[in-house]
Amino acid sequence: MVSVGLARKAAAFGASAAVLATLSAGLVAGPAQAATAGKAPKVSVSAPKATPGKFEGSCPAKVDFSAKINVPVKGKTELAYRWLHGDGSKSKVYTVKLKGKGVKSVTVKQSVTFDEDVKGWEAIQVLGPKKVTSKKGYFSVSCQEPLKEVRTHLDVSVTARAWATPSSYAGRCTPGNKIGFVGLIKADRPTWVRYRWLLNGDAVDYGKVKVHDARKVGFAFSPRHSQRGWAQLQILGSDGSYSNRAGYKVWCKDYTPHKPEGHGTKVSASASVSVDDSCAVKASGFVSATGAGKVSYTWRVNGSSLGGGEVYFGRGGGTKSIPGVATTVSGEAVKGGTVTLSVTGPNNSSSDSESYRSCGVTTQVEKPAETQKVESAPTPTPTPSPSPSAA
Repeated sequence: MVSVGLARKAAAFGASAAVLATLSAGLVAGPAQAATAGKAPKVSVSAPKATPGKFEGSCPAKVDFSAKINVPVKGKTELAYRWLHGDGSKSKVYTVKLKGKGVKSVTVKQSVTFDEDVKGWEAIQVLGPKKVTSKKGYFSVSCQEPLKEVRTHLDVSVTARAWATPSSYAGRCTPGNKIGFVGLIKADRPTWVRYRWLLNGDAVDYGKVKVHDARKVGFAFSPRHSQRGWAQLQILGSDGSYSNRAGYKVWCKDYTPHKPEGHGTKVSASASVSVDDSCAVKASGFVSATGAGKVSYTWRVNGSSLGGGEVYFGRGGGTKSIPGVATTVSGEAVKGGTVTLSVTGPNNSSSDSESYRSCGVTTQVEKPAETQKVESAPTPTPTPSPSPSAA
């Protein structure tokens, strides 16, 4: 026989079990539970991977770093991140615009060149859409002197030196503006030399030349943004020697949108003319501008066009020599004429005219008739008559 207390406990337990079952059924079937069943994706970032992770060899050494950032996207999202360096410094903030739906994976990279031994780490700090910092990715660089081989009198000694032309530049950064580098390779006897150019640690140009005593090689690149750096000439082969580092710096000064190229620029022309006895007329000229812009020029001789062209000036303007013209005149033009240089710039036009003298005309001058001197005949001397004889 079940006691009353035990029956009450059983009844209470049964009621509680029924309530729990009902609640459980409601949680499983309700929309709230369905919403929390899968957690919303979060921003995540992997620890940067160094390639190579451990470097041993001759320096400078370039180490590449890469990391992957996963970002949940719904519509449009902007990813903002920066690199954290083991020495406590930070890179500038980089941004990537993302759009779509779902989790987007973005791989970020950077390269660092080291000149000496170092052990350190790199990390990624995501600033938006949510602040997250990755774990540290460790690396090491051990700079070692290249093995020195025992040289004999049969070995060829090759050395290299490099310099930048120009070493600094300030102005518009367009494809036509280049920073050039010249390298001088010397060998103590005639030999073929293989070489390559390194620009800030990256190989950018290769070549092979025959060097008898000394030989110059070079390359150039067009900067697109303000920067500073260096180039180095490396001799490939058993020597493996390097030149000095030729440093350069670039300051890109672009024009502001409200002042387009040529704003306020004034142009002028200057011509000079010569003519010889064969009636060959030659003209040369200069074009001047007070600022940047394109200047068109035209040559005319006695009103007839003899061609022209265009010259371009940078922000500071200046004066430039232009190709001249040469022609042989005939007809009425041999009596003299005019050569005109006309220029047209962004804001004005100008011209300069110069005259040339007459040519190839021979003036006939009549000589006076020669006067012939006629000598008069001498007057004959009268012969005395004989005296009459005396009878």
